[in-house]
Amino acid sequence: MNLKDLRGSAAIVGVGHAGLGQANGYTEMEILVQAAHRAVTDAGLTMQDIDGICTASVAATMWAMPVIEHLGIRPSFIDSTMLGGSSFVAHLLPAIHALSTGQCNAVLVCYGSTQRTSTLSRAEIGRVRKNFDPQPYETPYDPLSPLSSYALAAARHMHQYGTTREQLAEVALAASKWAQLNPEAQRRKPITLEEILAAPMVSDPLTVRDCCLVTDGAGAYVLVRADRARNLRQKPVYVLGNATAVWNRQISSMHDVTVTAAQESGRRAFEMAGVKPSDIDVLELYDAFTINPILFLEDLGFCAKGEGGAFVSGGRIAPGGELPMNTNGGGLCCVHPGMYGIFITIEAVRQLRGDTGERQVQGAQLALVHGNGGTLSSQSTAILGTADTL
Repeated sequence: MNLKDLRGSAAIVGVGHAGLGQANGYTEMEILVQAAHRAVTDAGLTMQDIDGICTASVAATMWAMPVIEHLGIRPSFIDSTMLGGSSFVAHLLPAIHALSTGQCNAVLVCYGSTQRTSTLSRAEIGRVRKNFDPQPYETPYDPLSPLSSYALAAARHMHQYGTTREQLAEVALAASKWAQLNPEAQRRKPITLEEILAAPMVSDPLTVRDCCLVTDGAGAYVLVRADRARNLRQKPVYVLGNATAVWNRQISSMHDVTVTAAQESGRRAFEMAGVKPSDIDVLELYDAFTINPILFLEDLGFCAKGEGGAFVSGGRIAPGGELPMNTNGGGLCCVHPGMYGIFITIEAVRQLRGDTGERQVQGAQLALVHGNGGTLSSQSTAILGTADTL
């Protein structure tokens, strides 16, 4: 058996989220459980049907164990691999392997964070992480982490390829326009390109509008074998390809801060799926910062290296554009609880099911989801499709 044999062998059949924005009065575990139950119910299953779980958290190294306990399940497949924000895209292929071998029959992928309302501040987590996960070439300079690392990548891209502040702002503008169509988005107020450019600088060349939201939120999805998926409540969304690549932990270890391991994860995911960038109908890219989608569009093959800035200009990725991207408003305007990969997966599933209301991309059959973790450290690409793409 090779990876192409696993193409379309499993499908996402349920999605759910909870506590988007500010989950006042709830812990991250409580909103995770809410999202998990909603995803399982969405699939037409019960929690007793779940015998596989994938979960991770920045706040705990043994996170899977209390999650299992709170859900009241006894899974035969467990994956708690922690790769930062890409984790919940990277969980797909191990889950598919477990399903294909019969190790389990229904996998729940889930995440929850109350980073906005938690009494444990992000600053405190950052201080602890410096001891447990030292970055010797960054920490002595006390950068705004991870913001300064992404600002470094943006500055280099601007220097090397002529990318402009206006082109970065186009990413934020498109996200805003999508968010205005999404009642679940946290930042829905209309904004102009000029207002984005005039926003306060945080880490040159990135302004506050080049940076993702800081919110609470939980998300979950359920994965089953394709033969079972056809008989469940929702329209199945099939996993056609998935790959993960890690080339570095810290940005100072990158050979070129304008080139990410998305080149590798994208190539392998496209090979497994048997499709190419021009086949994709809707893109969900991890946009913690406006430079991210520009880098990923290049590395995934949607445009040549250095052309990402021009590619996102003129409304191409906004509502009505030729390549709809981050249709929920993205991490910039919809929600970003710290590890965003599960929310882009949920949005892609909802787009392919055709149930996203005013922001629906008509006729969408193929979606690409791309997760990023750390400081351009882990990259995971997934290609999802409807039954017509099998």
